[in-house]
Amino acid sequence: MPTIEIDSLTIDYIDQGEGDTILLLHGWNAPASTYRLIIDHLSTRFRVIAPNAPGCGDSDEPPEPWTVDRFADFTTAFAKALGLSKVTLMGHSFGGRTIIKLMSRQPRPFEVDKIVLLDAAGIKPKRSLGYYAKVYSFKALKAVCSVPPFKQLFPNAVENARKKRGSADYRQASDVMRRTMSLCINEDLTPFLKLVDVPTLLIWGECDTATPLRDGQIMEKHIPDAGLVVLKGAGHFAFAEAWGQCSRVLDVFLK
Repeated sequence: MPTIEIDSLTIDYIDQGEGDTILLLHGWNAPASTYRLIIDHLSTRFRVIAPNAPGCGDSDEPPEPWTVDRFADFTTAFAKALGLSKVTLMGHSFGGRTIIKLMSRQPRPFEVDKIVLLDAAGIKPKRSLGYYAKVYSFKALKAVCSVPPFKQLFPNAVENARKKRGSADYRQASDVMRRTMSLCINEDLTPFLKLVDVPTLLIWGECDTATPLRDGQIMEKHIPDAGLVVLKGAGHFAFAEAWGQCSRVLDVFLK
C-alpha cells in the first residue's frame, strides 16, 4: 500500500482503479482492507481511494485524543494532498460519522457528488439506567484509586474494571485511542444531518446492534435527499453479509 504524510503522520491507503473518484472511509478498528469486496467491485469503473485513518491499520496514531472534527480535518488534508476536487463519499460505521461532520462545513474542501452511508455511526445511543450506573461507578473507582494509599494497595483496580466494562474495541485500543473513542461516541450528530445536501444512499443491516436500524431511519428522516435500503438478516457489516443485494444497490445508485 502507498503511504503519504499528513500532519506529520504516516498514513497508508489503497488507491485502485480509474475514473470518477470514490473516497471510502472505514469503520472503527476496521482497516481499509476490510472493504475489499467494495473496492474490487467498484474499481472496475471508478477510482477508489481508501485511507487508513490515524490509529488504524499501519497508519500512525494521533499524538493526542481526537474528536470527530479532527478526523474531518484529516480527511480534508488527505484529499487536498491527493489533489481530489470532486468525490463520491462512502463511509461505514465510524467513517459515516466523519462524513456527516464533514458535510456540515462551508465552504467544503471539495465537491461532493453523492454519499453512501453503510450502517453509519453518528446518532447518540439510548442509554439505560444500568449503563449510567456502570459509568459513574467506574468514575468513582478512578477517583478513589487516584489517592496515594489506595493507588498503592490496588494498582490494577482501574485497568481491571476497564477490561470488564468496555467493548472489545475499547479494550483492545491504546490509551489515546480509547479517549478518542469516548470523545467521538459521545457527540450526537443528529443536528448536522439536515446539512447533508447531496443525494444519499443509506444501506443498513436489519439486525445491526452496533448502529441499530433506528439510526438509519433517523438519518433517512433528517437528510433531505436520502433513501434507506434494509438488508434482511444482516448485521453491522451488512455490505459483506448480504453482498449480492448490496452490490446491486450500489451499482444502481452510482450509475
